[in-house]
Amino acid sequence: MSRVGLDGQVAVVTGAARGLGELLARKLSARGARVALVGLEPGELERVTARLHTEGGWWHADVTDHTAMAGVAAEVKERFGKVDIVVANAGVATGGLLADSDPDAWRRVIEVNLVGSAITGRAFLPVLTESRGYFLQIASVAAMSAMPLMTAYCASKAGAEAFAHGLRAEVGHQGVGVGVAYLSWTDTDMVRGADQHEVMRDLRRRLPWPGNRTYPLGPAADRLVAGIERRSAHVYGQPWVRALQPLRGVLPAVLGYGAAREMRRFAPRIAALGPDPGTLVGAGGAADDAARAAGAGAGSGAGSGAESEAESEAARRAGV
Repeated sequence: MSRVGLDGQVAVVTGAARGLGELLARKLSARGARVALVGLEPGELERVTARLHTEGGWWHADVTDHTAMAGVAAEVKERFGKVDIVVANAGVATGGLLADSDPDAWRRVIEVNLVGSAITGRAFLPVLTESRGYFLQIASVAAMSAMPLMTAYCASKAGAEAFAHGLRAEVGHQGVGVGVAYLSWTDTDMVRGADQHEVMRDLRRRLPWPGNRTYPLGPAADRLVAGIERRSAHVYGQPWVRALQPLRGVLPAVLGYGAAREMRRFAPRIAALGPDPGTLVGAGGAADDAARAAGAGAGSGAGSGAESEAESEAARRAGV
């Protein structure tokens, strides 16, 4: 499939304050795209924007807030004149048994990873239709086969994958491309945060190779950028993940059999951990927890939500 040059294109990346979102933004910029960053950490977003190779800006917004995201879409269009690429990357995770999980944290994973992706798609679809652009949904191998202690994350990524496939069927005739990116365990704050949960870390290490490895972020981001250039329907952060596609029918049964044995082994250690503290994993999860606790997640740099008009104008100018 031929590649589309990114020079002069306008890309939007959610969850761009750190990790995969940050690196994608910088790599897209290095290929000539102008980039709009969206996230919950103004200081980090400003830092990333300063490292871009091309013109960029940042917007403080919660992807689960439709009003805020619609405002961001309008402002990005006004600022850059168009939008060619949207990467729905924002995501959070929590771990532990469903029976012991914090209901609010469990629900928040679904809201950010699935509902937030749909809100992002809805907000930017009009401008993507104008440009006959491309929407990339960041999913996971967790969409292909679920693991214990990850019910919220697996459900959210499976739902996000299905959402993207459905969206592709709706908008393909309008010239809008939709892709799904699948990544295995990749070296991000989220994965490092999950590894602080000792049972999840040890359980993951007992997965069959190559699913038990943590993979470097750079090569995965390069493959995603190449997929964006090709407007691919499926993009794989690690080459071996592609081989899982034809095995999806049997993977749940195979992993379920192995998981039953491992869960019996780990049951005493899981019980010793006590109740779920209700926090999301990693630095990005901590930022999401803090934003919701402060009520800041409802606002955006565009001036909607809880910020005052003066504060919003200052934030917007900082982003520009």
